[in-house]
Amino acid sequence: MSVDLDQFKGIFFEESFENLDAMETGLLALSEGETDLETVNTIFRGAHSIKGGGAAFGFDVVSSFTHVMEELLDKMRNGEMEADFASVNILLESVDVLRELLKAFQDGLEPDDQRALALKLKLEEIRDGASGVSEIATDSQIEVEAGDTRDEEIIGWTIHFLPYENLLQTGNDPSLMLRELAGLGEMTLQVHTQRIPPLAEMEPEKCYLSWDIELKAPVERDAITEIFEWVEDDCDLDIQPVVQPVERRKMERRDEERRTGEGAGLERRKEDRRAVGKDAAPAPSATIRVSTERIDEIIDMVGELVITQSMLSQLGEDLDLAKLEKLREGLEQLERNSRELQEGVMSIRMQPISFAFNRFPRMVHDVSQKLSKQIRLETSGEDTEMDKTVMEKINDPLVHLVRNSIDHGLETPDERLEAGKEEEGIVRLNAYHQGSFVIIEVSDDGSGLDRERIFTKAIERGLVKESDELSDDQVFRLLLEAGFSTAEQVSDLSGRGVGLDVVRKNIEGLGGSIDIRSELGVGTTFAIRLPLTLAVLDGQLFKVGNDTFILPLSSIVESLQMDQKCISGVASDIELYRLRDEYIPIIDLSKTFSINENPKNMENALLVVVELGERHVGLLIDELLGQQQVVIKSLETNYQRVTGISGATILGDGTVSLILDVAGLIEMSHLDQNNGGKQQKMANNNLVLQEQ
Repeated sequence: MSVDLDQFKGIFFEESFENLDAMETGLLALSEGETDLETVNTIFRGAHSIKGGGAAFGFDVVSSFTHVMEELLDKMRNGEMEADFASVNILLESVDVLRELLKAFQDGLEPDDQRALALKLKLEEIRDGASGVSEIATDSQIEVEAGDTRDEEIIGWTIHFLPYENLLQTGNDPSLMLRELAGLGEMTLQVHTQRIPPLAEMEPEKCYLSWDIELKAPVERDAITEIFEWVEDDCDLDIQPVVQPVERRKMERRDEERRTGEGAGLERRKEDRRAVGKDAAPAPSATIRVSTERIDEIIDMVGELVITQSMLSQLGEDLDLAKLEKLREGLEQLERNSRELQEGVMSIRMQPISFAFNRFPRMVHDVSQKLSKQIRLETSGEDTEMDKTVMEKINDPLVHLVRNSIDHGLETPDERLEAGKEEEGIVRLNAYHQGSFVIIEVSDDGSGLDRERIFTKAIERGLVKESDELSDDQVFRLLLEAGFSTAEQVSDLSGRGVGLDVVRKNIEGLGGSIDIRSELGVGTTFAIRLPLTLAVLDGQLFKVGNDTFILPLSSIVESLQMDQKCISGVASDIELYRLRDEYIPIIDLSKTFSINENPKNMENALLVVVELGERHVGLLIDELLGQQQVVIKSLETNYQRVTGISGATILGDGTVSLILDVAGLIEMSHLDQNNGGKQQKMANNNLVLQEQ
């Protein structure tokens, strides 16, 4: 009886990607000239597993490539060679190639094996005795060899750039990359618009264009890849050299290959890779590995729930007033069982944040080499757990912040020595729980933020006025404003077409916030505050008119009845409430949601004070109701995105209630940082007058 191996492919790919992550971590742990046997064994086992699985499923290019890696690692295990700088770098690149090959097979595409074949030759050279950086080709040299251009002169490049649809949502701007590419030499563009949908289906936050680019400039490949390094995971990028033949024989050989179809086959493979999302196999469903202990706990909870349900059913068959107390006890027990079951199921989605942190050692390793910087990555709190969905969505903001710290926060070794610091800079990732939130801190011991330069730049861009009096926190938060373009920003936080405002929006879209702390010459810390989960929340119900809304309990500071004497206006459309020594802006929800346009009498009205990071805002409501835990339903998935609303839920009586988004409400009410500065200034002036 034949066995259908296709049913096991999903497990193979999942385990292979896990093995590749383990191999990458092990290779980064190997120090030059000192081969740790246990680490090499771990890497070897990962390669061996991938080799066996690749052969079983007929992925010959994977098994043959991994076999050469295995032989090289075996020599390291037997002490026949050391894991030096060059061999570790080649093995790291081999892990990247394996990941690309496996991803192509997983997507049902024909893999591009040219780079794998070229890199395989380099691995064989090292295995057979070649060592040292001078004997091992760089990445660009390998790719040139793959195109058989070793004896030809590169006079330009052809580039196919196909951004994925979500590229704009990660904060990247293709036009800035194309503009920088044009700075390298003469460039011609051909834009492809086939992916643009009908106008009614078009979404402004999605990218539908792609480009074929001809660059007439004899530049190094690294100069091109550096421009696209920020979007390497968010696009299909094909860079090929344009060569001037030295020997006519080679040109004739390529013409013969085209006639025999080999060249056409390569072009077909490129077209296949560009067809991702159209004809490719559907993406595999996400999976979570769960310990058997958690599964056993949930089974026990379900058993308790069944017992309680059976008891209530029996009471319902012959119900009388004498059994009312037992019915009440049964309902309380049912509530406890339901809550425990819900918490148990939610715990399945919780994963340690080490899954997110594990990608950064390789990134720090690669970027530090490109920038010729000495950088040490320190992590703590890796066991801190958070919802898998939150963790997946926080990856891009974390990558951006870490890259900023590496590329622009940390000084060069010479600059650090001049400043009296050690040559090696430090980037720290730290995570910990704080109530129902997870705090993730990205910090560095670099040059810090220059308050005066940021404030001056903000004045030039019209974000603030020279007369505004802002605290350090308010000045640093200007970096998160959309008007603060990173393309022209101060060098400490400049990026390549990516803005910190996008990082802020992504984080606030998860119901979180971001704070910035910095000291000039000492370093900078970005603190991200995120909810543990996006599935349920403890909410406060309240009414505005006849409508019921919900606020996350964790964002509420206090509720109070307003005193008319504490209300004052700072502008025609903004009113403030003095709460002790702080002035907070008031948002009238009835006007915000067009429930009642008539001005409301604020005397003895109810005000709910909420916080977003360090900012406080008062929400004017009609009636406070009870508190309860609610299940969040995505409004964007079931309807569309609505500013000021983070989701919806179904209450016990079957009605739908909207869950408010504090960040969105602030955005709708135009309470920007400039107004915040005016409010603070007015508060200070009033306090001075009171003291006099």
